[in-house]
Amino acid sequence: MLKEPRSGRLASWGNALLAGLVPPDDVAVAVVGEDAAHRVSGLPGEPAPVGLTLALGRLRTLGTTGLLVALPAPGHPLGLSGPPEFNARALDAGEAVVCHGAALGLVPEVREAGPAGDVHVDVVWHVLPVRPAPPADVPSLGEAERELAEALRDATAVLSRLDVAGSGPVAEAAIDAYRARAEAGREVLAPGYPPRAVRVLELAQRVGLLVEIAQENGHGGAMSASEMAARAEALRPVRRTARRAQVAAYNAVVEERERGKR
Repeated sequence: MLKEPRSGRLASWGNALLAGLVPPDDVAVAVVGEDAAHRVSGLPGEPAPVGLTLALGRLRTLGTTGLLVALPAPGHPLGLSGPPEFNARALDAGEAVVCHGAALGLVPEVREAGPAGDVHVDVVWHVLPVRPAPPADVPSLGEAERELAEALRDATAVLSRLDVAGSGPVAEAAIDAYRARAEAGREVLAPGYPPRAVRVLELAQRVGLLVEIAQENGHGGAMSASEMAARAEALRPVRRTARRAQVAAYNAVVEERERGKR
């Protein structure tokens, strides 16, 4: 959860491009990030994979007015609307981008090559048809913010009860990494997003950090299999809430624009 999903970068910066707030080259650099390259395959009218800049321009001509994020998990098709083939591919990847205004979606395929310590990551976004319907289980920003406040309390309580919070080198390293990223003044979302969306996304990432600490940092008092299962069960709704909030934040620009039309 600490790591920004690639679908979030593509949707966030793609929305800024569609709104005319950033130039195409800046978008490509921001979306690729630390990866080696991103290509888009299966784009209507393009027989071969193309670069991000060309792909986003073509999606605009195909009617795309915004990009939405989906972060599905088993039993939770968050942000998806079908059909089954697209949902299955998105679930396998754990993420996807859905085009608002065009019945298309993009699912990333991540390819790694090279020796340990010098791994190059290439990403191919596969374009597939989607069903033009409301995405599943995406809350409003207000709902997400309220749910996150409760989830943060729940996560902290679980960590404290299991004697995990703030203990051990893994927990300390995770917290230090989070603080370093925040202090670096990183751009959480691309230009054009409301401050509330930035706040919700940052809080969702913090909640996700606590879940990671609980799962990866020792076992505290939960040494038996049954106690480990109980911990996982207690944290499952917290993780789900954080994922829902992430999607709400990334989709805020499109959702707010659509509400303004009503």
